[in-house]
This record gives sequence, structure tokens and C-alpha cells, in this order.
Amino acid sequence: MNTTVVIIGANGFLGRYLCRHFSRNGREVVAIARNRKGWSGDGMFLEWDGETLGPWALALEGAELVINLSGRSVNCRYNAKNREEITTSRVKSTQVVGKAIAACRVPPKLWINSSTATWYRHAEDKAQNEWHGTVGKGFSCDVASAWEDAFFSAKVPAETRKVAMRIGMVLANEPETVYDVLTDLTKKALGGTMGKGTQRISWIHMEDLLRAVDFVIRDPFLEGLINVTAPNFPTNRELMKHFRDTTGIPFGLPASEWMLKIGAFFMKSETELVLKSRWADPLRLREAGFRWRYPKAAEAIEDLETRQGLTGFFKDCERRSTGARAWLPAATR
Repeated sequence: MNTTVVIIGANGFLGRYLCRHFSRNGREVVAIARNRKGWSGDGMFLEWDGETLGPWALALEGAELVINLSGRSVNCRYNAKNREEITTSRVKSTQVVGKAIAACRVPPKLWINSSTATWYRHAEDKAQNEWHGTVGKGFSCDVASAWEDAFFSAKVPAETRKVAMRIGMVLANEPETVYDVLTDLTKKALGGTMGKGTQRISWIHMEDLLRAVDFVIRDPFLEGLINVTAPNFPTNRELMKHFRDTTGIPFGLPASEWMLKIGAFFMKSETELVLKSRWADPLRLREAGFRWRYPKAAEAIEDLETRQGLTGFFKDCERRSTGARAWLPAATR
């Protein structure tokens, strides 16, 4: 059986962890990206431009899985140039992956394309799932819709199962990630409520993200849209308290919206990343039988405190059971 896993966008945050994860689990990993900077070093590296077919496309032939994570980071100022790059990098890369799969003599068994929980409308009062969610308004929602349209409109052979993962905020103890930024703010006594503090946070521990990908691979009936988030959705106020509890900082200065706008300007980011409410319920994963190892944010934040970087994350994984532990109640662990 061909166990080749092709990871596109392999030098990004999620790509690094997926390359290491599959390599450690005996898969033949092919890492595809625009350049090697940020790549974990696992598997074989192939370069592409994200827009045109090339030698990289041969790696998709007969693969067990192709997972496309390619896209410009949204952690930037949303000026006209960046907006264009954020959209086109996602749409064009998805379109060319579809063309590569369509040209395969033996197409991949599964194509997972990254998407985002930002697709859903701004909601602080009700969770939204894959069957009853409502698309939101604004730039981020427009990007998510264009991204998914490119994926589902791609004409690939029927043998290739397609799954779009609407991923929430992924937590891992990695530099320049959400976890790192919020931990740093908390240690500086700036980890208080942001904005109103009532905005919901859809998140997932990196370990559960990796396990969710494995789960989708094993279940041939899962296709289409899947929310990849934890089953509990803290408010911003609750999330920041979890960070304060973990770091041992009892106090955090709150930040009003105007203060966040000033901070975001100097950090070359956007306030939407912390002020928008994201409440995406992972209904399909739950109904399919997936069990989260870290369903609650407090447990996830505490666990990651001691798992710094890629090496620390997977070194700690070696001491963890991957079987029954995930099903046991927290009190029995």
C-alpha cells in the first residue's frame, strides 16, 4: 500500500507539525513549499510557485493523502496589497492542486484542504455547525468562501475523497503563534480582557488537530466540510484567565478596542484576530466518534507550557498513550 503523504505549505506552522507527525508514524512524506525556510526537515522537499504545474505534481500520483495548507499569513495589516495576496495565494494554490490531481493516472485517495472557522458569521450567542452555519460578512469571510469555492469546484476523479477542514485557532508552544503572543502578554501583566471579552474563541490543541487528521484518513465516510475545533468555546475573558492561571500572573490589564487598534498597528496586525467572535461547533467530528484529548482550554494551555517548540512537543508525545487515554474521563487520567 502506498503510504505517501504530500503536505503542501509544508514550511508553515501547521505544515511543520504535520511533516514531523507523519514521518514519525512511518509515512513517506513529501513536503512542498515555495522555499525551505521553516520546513521541519522531515521527508523529501519539492519546490513550487503555488500557481503552476511542475515536477512537484508527480508526487501526488497514487498518494494516500494530499493536504494543502498553502496561503499567505493573515497576521498582517489588511491593506489592498495584502488582501490580494491573502486571497490569491489560497485560491490559486487550491486550483493548481486540483489540476494536478485531475492529471494523475492513479489519483490520491484523499485531498484535505485547509479552511477556516472564520467562515461563520460573528456570533456570541449561538454555536454554528457544518449543517446549520451561516456565512459571515467582511474580508475574512469572503476569503474563506472563495477558498472553499475553489476547492469544491475542482474537478477531480471520483476516487479522490475531498475534505475541507474549517480550523479554529491552533494552540502550540511555538514562537510567533497565538499561544506565544498571549503568553507573552500575560507575563507582562497585559493579559486581561480584550475588547468586550464576550467574544467566543474556537480553538484546538495541536495534538488534537493531528489526531483529527488521522481520524479523517481512517473514516472513508467523512467528506465535505468538517469543523476542526475543540468542543468547548471559552469567551476571551475566560481564555485570558486560563493563561494567567497557567503563567502564575494574577492580574492582567484589560484592553479596550481603541487600545487594541493602536497595538495592532504597531504589531502590523489586525484587531479582528482577537475581537471577532468565532463559535464553530465540531458537530461532524463528535458524531463520527472522535474524542478530544484536550477538550478544555485550561488543560491545553497548561499542557503546552512544558512542550516548547517542535522538538519539545513531539518528545513529550513519546511518553503519551495514543489509545484508551483519549476516551477516559479527565478525573481518571
